[in-house]
Amino acid sequence: MKGIYTALLVSFDKEGNLNEKGLREIVRHNIDKCKVDGLYVGGSTGENFMLSTEEKKRIFEIAMDEAKGQVKLIAQVGSVNLKEAVELAKFATDLGYDSLSAVTPFYYKFDFSEIKHYYETIINSVDNKMIIYSIPFLTGVNMSLDQFGELFENDKIIGVKFTAADFYLLERMRKTFPDKLIYAGFDEMMLPATVLGVDGAIGSTFNVNGRRAKEIFEAAKSGNIEKAREIQHITNDFITDVLENGLYQTLKGLLQEQGVDAGYCRQPMKAPTEAMSKRIKEINEKYFQ
Repeated sequence: MKGIYTALLVSFDKEGNLNEKGLREIVRHNIDKCKVDGLYVGGSTGENFMLSTEEKKRIFEIAMDEAKGQVKLIAQVGSVNLKEAVELAKFATDLGYDSLSAVTPFYYKFDFSEIKHYYETIINSVDNKMIIYSIPFLTGVNMSLDQFGELFENDKIIGVKFTAADFYLLERMRKTFPDKLIYAGFDEMMLPATVLGVDGAIGSTFNVNGRRAKEIFEAAKSGNIEKAREIQHITNDFITDVLENGLYQTLKGLLQEQGVDAGYCRQPMKAPTEAMSKRIKEINEKYFQ
C-alpha cells in the first residue's frame, strides 16, 4: 500500500452528469502516463461531497473496472451521514477495494468520542482496512497524537492521509506509530514529508504531475535530496500557477490539453473562463511540452 496515489478527478458533462467515458480516460491516464502506484477514489478532488450516494457507487465501479487490478485502490467513503458511509464502505469492500478511507466528520462540532464512534462504526461493519483522512483546514477537525493513537488501537485502522502543515505532529506520529501507514496530503510539501518518513503521498495534482511526484518521493527515499529539491521547486512553480488559475478547472483543462476527456466541474464550481482556458494552455506548454 506504499507509494504515490492520485486523488482521482471525475469527469462531468456541461449539465453536471457523470461522464463515464471521461472518467475511464482519467483512470487510464493516471496508470499509463503518470505511472502512479494507486488511486484514491471519492475524495475532495473527485468533488465527492456534491454527489449522490448512487453517483459515488458508480464512480467506485468504473474506477475498479478500468484499473483492471493494475494499481492499488482506496475508496474514500466518509460522509457526515454515517449510514451512507457504512453503505459505501460495504459497497466498495464488495467491489474489492484494497482499503477504505474516511474523512473526519465535519460541519458540526463533533467531539472526539463521536469521531471515534464514527470510524469504528464504519470499519467494524466490513472486512476491510481503514485509512483516516485528516484535512483540518477544510473540516476544522484537529486531532492530537494521543487521539490518533486511540484510533490506531483498532488494528483495522492502518494509517492516515495527513493533509496538514504540522510537521511536528507528523514527525511525532512517524516515531510513535512506525507500523502505521502515513501518506502526505499536501503535494507542495512532499519533500519535507518524505524526509520525515511518510510511506507515500495522495495528491490531486498527480492527475497530471504524477511522474514528478514519483521522482521526488524516490529521490528523497534514496537520499538524493538535491535532486528531490530541484523537482519539488519545479512542482511548486507548477502548483502555484495552477492554484492562481483555479485548481480543479485547471487540472481538468490540462488533461483536456493532453487528450483526456476530463470534462467539467460540478456546479456550483464554475466553468473555466476564456482567460482561464488561455492560461491552461500556457501552463501545459510550460510544464508538459
